[in-house]
Amino acid sequence: MGTSPTAVTRQVGILVLDNDPHAGTAVKQVLDSEGWRVRLISDAKMLLAELKSADWSLVVASAVAINVDSPAFFTLREIASVPQENGGRIRALFIIPETAERQLTGAIEAARLPYVLRPYHLHDFLEKVSDLLVEIKAIEAPLRLVRREFGALRKKRRQAAGSNSMFAARDTFSYTEEEIAEYERQEAELSKSKRGKSRINLGDPHR
Repeated sequence: MGTSPTAVTRQVGILVLDNDPHAGTAVKQVLDSEGWRVRLISDAKMLLAELKSADWSLVVASAVAINVDSPAFFTLREIASVPQENGGRIRALFIIPETAERQLTGAIEAARLPYVLRPYHLHDFLEKVSDLLVEIKAIEAPLRLVRREFGALRKKRRQAAGSNSMFAARDTFSYTEEEIAEYERQEAELSKSKRGKSRINLGDPHR
């Protein structure tokens, strides 16, 4: 598939800032599963260096790891607040532990920056990430659209093929192995119940 001379191909790069190695690694693994380029750092000074030296689409930062009164926070806020039509190329998403919700939420809301509370639902987190990436045109469509259509598309392919095969083209979709296993488990239960109830799509935010 060709591209026009003026088209710019930009790989989605996500920088994860977390001073808790276990929590940071968990976030990185979730984002890695979508095929994005992800780097984990543990220090706000490293954040400033990365923002100057590398091309990132999104910073996912633990609010505990970055002082909301620090130069790093103010720099990230300014960069992430630039509209896409004015050249904005990066967004920020903060993760706030429920134990620190009262102390940190106010400052982040005052800065008009998006955040999620930890622990969070996997799909809620990924949908916020994808919405921010869509906002700066780093990806074409939010993940929820892909996942909502996934069940209907697979059913259509199976009917056309007249078979009960596994996923025809798994690499076309962004799913973790855990999600795929859950999806297949739900379909097996549906078959046994002879389509007694309609299946809920894994990516439905109203689930």
